[in-house]
Amino acid sequence: MKFRRSERLIDMTNYLLEHPRQLIPLTFFSDKYDSAKSSISEDLAIIKETFEQRGIGTLQTVPGAAGGVKFFVKVGNQEVKPFINELCELIASPERLLPGGYLYMTDILGNPSIVQKAGRLFASAYAHADIDVVMTVATKGIPLAYAVASQLNVPVVIVRRDSKVTEGSTVSINYVSGSTKRIQTMVLSKRSLEEGSKVLIVDDFMKAGGTINGMVSLLDEFNALVAGIAVLVESEEIEERLVEDYLSLVKLSNVDVKEKKISVSEGNYFKHN
Repeated sequence: MKFRRSERLIDMTNYLLEHPRQLIPLTFFSDKYDSAKSSISEDLAIIKETFEQRGIGTLQTVPGAAGGVKFFVKVGNQEVKPFINELCELIASPERLLPGGYLYMTDILGNPSIVQKAGRLFASAYAHADIDVVMTVATKGIPLAYAVASQLNVPVVIVRRDSKVTEGSTVSINYVSGSTKRIQTMVLSKRSLEEGSKVLIVDDFMKAGGTINGMVSLLDEFNALVAGIAVLVESEEIEERLVEDYLSLVKLSNVDVKEKKISVSEGNYFKHN
């Protein structure tokens, strides 16, 4: 079947978006559309220009006989800032307050549009990093972790509080919660992570960073490396931060239960990038 150029451009764009960071040989597209490599190269140049103009991402050309093209997610600041401002407004809503000064976040983490956008931002920040897997702890951070992983084209590993029979043998560690100072346990299946893996840790909320620090310690048991740490919301009012190098979208400054006021601001995303 011979494709018209307009059809070819649409189909190639869709394929690239569905296979981020994967090297795709020009011969693959050439054979698929029964077109010359020169025509495919021209098509890719058009797609690259459009991606970059629209803040979707970029294409990297790898030369040589074993070369091809890779798509990387890249979100421009003109898209990042409005989204972070929107997140701040959502989180600052007084209706979000729960007894004890906790915040209701389930609606945000259950909104596919918000989670996918946040996932694109994190994936954009770590697009060119050497990452084999995304790790999170059950349960609220799971949707965000999958959103990031889908844009980086890597699997997700979920750390749990207790072992599951269906996961086989596990590795467990005890860690100290940064906010409550209680000793807690986290476990990870031995089959879920290969030794030497480079891991991006993703979480929905970070106070002192005890849980994330626990995941870092768990990675040591697998001889795995931390490639980055990304959190949706970080709490600012912490005496001692257990995690130093991390990326955040929103910073929670203060929660005044009596006045029903939640103070938030943008996180360190722009400084980090």
